[in-house]
Parts: sequence; C-alpha cells; structure tokens
Amino acid sequence: QVQLVESGGGSVQAGGSLRLSCAASGNTYSINSMVWFRQAPGKEREGVACIYIFDGRIYYTDSVKGRFTISRDNAKNTLFLQMNSLKPEDSATYYCAASTTYSPYQSCLNTGMNYWGKGSPVTISS
Repeated sequence: QVQLVESGGGSVQAGGSLRLSCAASGNTYSINSMVWFRQAPGKEREGVACIYIFDGRIYYTDSVKGRFTISRDNAKNTLFLQMNSLKPEDSATYYCAASTTYSPYQSCLNTGMNYWGKGSPVTISS
C-alpha cells in the first residue's frame, strides 16, 4: 500500500508561482512512475506532468510546457511540481498519483494509476 499526501496549493495572481509537494509513504518501492493530475469543476481530469522513477523520463501536457517542472527528492520520497507563469486556466484541484506499471516506450501520462492523493486546490486570479 502507498499513501500520497499533497501540499503547497493556494491562491495566487496570474503570472505568479506555486510549488506543489507530494509526500509518498508505505511501499514506495513498488512505484514506477508518479504523475500530477488536475481537475477543474465540470471538466475532465487531465495529466499535467509525470516522471518515471528509474530512468528519469519526464512528460508534460502541451499547455504547461516551459512553465511547469516536475522533479523528485528520492531521499525524502517527495514529488514536486514547480508552477511558474500561472494562468487562470491552471486553476484546478491538483492530484498526485502513482503507478506500478513500467513502460519503456509510452508516456507515463497514459498509464493507469494505482494510488491517489486527496488533492490540493490551486486558484489563479486575473
């Protein structure tokens, strides 16, 4: 079993920055990739960024490329999402998720998730 707890969300003005954190505990050795998702009210959930733990491959959805950076601290079992140049359309609840599936050729945004955090709200005002 894996537990994921997000933190760092909040409310900022457009153009500002936030850094989200996701602390993982439990059987973290089973994790092959970690993913940040987001979902706004009435909209579909979308994968924002992900990282494969062992080979370091990173993927982003097109709308955040150049603005968001995903990283991790292995010593602390913590995942980060640095969000810069935030836009109102980035407003959503952001979820940390983890997958036990490893794929050498596919984006980790397209793999099934086995564990989910409870989410951290992010609100960007204009």
